[in-house]
Amino acid sequence: MEKFTREAVEKLSAALHEPQWMLEFRLQAFDVFASLPMPTTNDEAWRRTNIRRLKLDEIGPSVNGDAATNAEIPPYLNQQLTTDKAGGNLLQIDGVTHHYELSDELKAQGVIFCDMHTAVAQYPDLVRKHFMTEGVQVTEGKFAALHGAFWRGGTFLYVPKNTKAAAPFHSVLWNENGRTFTHTLVIVDEGAEAIFMDEYASATKDEMAFHNGVIELLVRDNASLIYAGLQDFGANAWQFNHERARVGRDGKLDWVTSMMGTRLTKAFQTMELDNVGAWGRMSGIFFTNGNQHLDLDTQQNHNAAETVSDLLYKGALKDHSRTVWQGMIKARPGSQKIDGFQANRNLMLDKTARADSIPGLEIEADDVKCTHASAIGRLDQDEIFYLMSRGIPYKTAVEMSVQGFFDPLMRRIPFEGIRERIFGRIVEKINA
Repeated sequence: MEKFTREAVEKLSAALHEPQWMLEFRLQAFDVFASLPMPTTNDEAWRRTNIRRLKLDEIGPSVNGDAATNAEIPPYLNQQLTTDKAGGNLLQIDGVTHHYELSDELKAQGVIFCDMHTAVAQYPDLVRKHFMTEGVQVTEGKFAALHGAFWRGGTFLYVPKNTKAAAPFHSVLWNENGRTFTHTLVIVDEGAEAIFMDEYASATKDEMAFHNGVIELLVRDNASLIYAGLQDFGANAWQFNHERARVGRDGKLDWVTSMMGTRLTKAFQTMELDNVGAWGRMSGIFFTNGNQHLDLDTQQNHNAAETVSDLLYKGALKDHSRTVWQGMIKARPGSQKIDGFQANRNLMLDKTARADSIPGLEIEADDVKCTHASAIGRLDQDEIFYLMSRGIPYKTAVEMSVQGFFDPLMRRIPFEGIRERIFGRIVEKINA
């Protein structure tokens, strides 16, 4: 098996026929990766997530060959999630494109929607300027640097200035062979608008699977982006993600996150509000069961005055699963008259599950409105009894109660297809 070495970086770049600048970027990222130790529970960000069983040398990069052509993709991944049919569709298996289409109308608008390797080859100036420069940095940690060195596959979306994309975009990654390093880069230029659904999934297998991803969302002045990231990897997968969004003057970002799968997930999700009038909403929903471990580290950084952030994350837990949410609102010096809100609420379906909820504020301005809240509670047995007294079976009563718990968050998701997809998966996990 190929190891994580400089030679493997060069081999991967050569196999992808990349320009010299990308090879140099990868090698610089590898040097950072090699210089950093593996995170441990002595590190503040990793205090509640122990990854000592992860052996990177037993995983290795995805360097040669194509993805499995006989992989069976679940039919639900081809379903339409929005009222308007997607005009851009991209299916990748293990980071290799297997299906791609872009409507003539979107092409006429000058929209660029393709896999990341095509973007590097055909739009080098655009990619080089934005790839891991404004958003996620390779210096952010061991896994960010690993991604910078060995990324493969992913999606590139660029919407030109003052362009309202004529149709939504839909990207699907299927992890078949167990190792993926996908990169998503979205640039919505000044005055532009877009809707993007980004899905990640795999089947559960005996051997460990691995996903090391980066998501970068760049929303320019007066631009608007609705981004929904839906993750449903198999229960054998370990996921390490770095995700960052930047929102410009009077820009608007509606960021939806759904996490249902993996054995272990550690994700850093950061929203940067960079100029006056920037608005950002983060809506997160998760359901864990079995021995799942989910650790979400969120930040809402108000880097300018008169900016608004609104975060609501809700999760339900079963069996021996564990979740960690650690959130922070930062008001930078000079960021007066901001409005920041964050809340995390957790519903325990079994006494053996555990949730840690840690909100935080870091205020360096004196005229702000910042609020945070967290709650951990159990299923209300009086509520279940009431429903059963009306002739409703126990299982259905539990489903209704859980649905009621998630309903305030579901109302923030603007598309019925996404709401139905998420709640259908929740019901499956309730009855697992």
